[in-house]
Amino acid sequence: MLTSLGPIWKEIAAILMSIIMTIGTTFGAFVPSDTASPDKFLDNEIKNVIYLIGDGMGFNHLEKAKNERNISLTMDTFEYHGSSMTRSLSSDVTDSAAGGTALATGERTYNGAIGVYMFDPLGTFSYPKNITELCMERGMMTGVITTDLTSGATPASFSAHSSERGNTEDITNDQLTSGIDIIWGAANDVATKRGAEENGFTYITSYDDMMALEEGSRSFAQFTNNLWTLEQSDERTPNLEQMAGKAIDLLDDTDEGFFLMIEGAHIDKHSHNNDDEPMTEALEEFDRTVNLVLEYAKQDGETLVVITADHETGGIVLNDDGTYSFTRGSHSGTNVPVLVYGSDDVINPGEIINNYEIPIRIAYTLGFTEEEFPYEVMVA
Repeated sequence: MLTSLGPIWKEIAAILMSIIMTIGTTFGAFVPSDTASPDKFLDNEIKNVIYLIGDGMGFNHLEKAKNERNISLTMDTFEYHGSSMTRSLSSDVTDSAAGGTALATGERTYNGAIGVYMFDPLGTFSYPKNITELCMERGMMTGVITTDLTSGATPASFSAHSSERGNTEDITNDQLTSGIDIIWGAANDVATKRGAEENGFTYITSYDDMMALEEGSRSFAQFTNNLWTLEQSDERTPNLEQMAGKAIDLLDDTDEGFFLMIEGAHIDKHSHNNDDEPMTEALEEFDRTVNLVLEYAKQDGETLVVITADHETGGIVLNDDGTYSFTRGSHSGTNVPVLVYGSDDVINPGEIINNYEIPIRIAYTLGFTEEEFPYEVMVA
């Protein structure tokens, strides 16, 4: 509805919708939860966090890939398997913007919003702090990498604040002035070499540029749009696994630790089109990236790895003949995986939590206090 209005009226409508929804839920579904009380996390030994988001990846995406390819997945080897409920404040079915915001800030918001409170979409009073910003305040190095556009909904949720996910210029400007060390993804029409360099970034556009980066540098990548391919599409384009490996090399250079968000965006994109083979290839590429991250975490001994999704896409179901098939071309409200390595504090085996709880539990596992990253009363 908001997208059919002019810019000013769209903002006014967003504010009115926010107030109405907030009042309604405050006296309805809002309940306190203490499942992530900071006291639970006092004995943590976690220094680094690698947060992997398979956009659109539901449980049946994993089963479909294993069923059709007869393969095993590194994700299945994680000790702690739970699930997340993914709704937004404006809908039972979230989009990637509201889903990403919940995963980044510990706050649910309306569909289309990037890192803003539902009752204050213009940030007139404040924005919710995202976990990337929180880690920067401690002096940790930070990175956001994706196979989507750098201004896409999920990476934007970890690096920007905007009332509308389509505000590419505002999102890119936020990213360029964010202080984040690494922002890599596919090129949009806004980010420029001049803008990146004026804000202290090395501007890169190719695999060779990426591999030439040295520790201590900050970099902003605008790669081609072929990042979802199973292998390098050409000599200029890294895939997700290669980006993850290089990012870890660059970030693992400080006593304060690092935070890295990695998004595999094309599980979602191919699921929207119900494209079986490309979706499975994107999921396998994501799982190879998981394997690389897990091997690093095992060697490091101080790294928390969390895997989840912002929502499920495609409504994949198990058929009577044992096969799996898509039932829709849109998102669904089904629960998605939460898989954890490196700590038993984030989720219990089989536990079902809300999407907004994940970054809060990560923050507390890192040793942040409730005052630094508040755990507020939210929708259950």
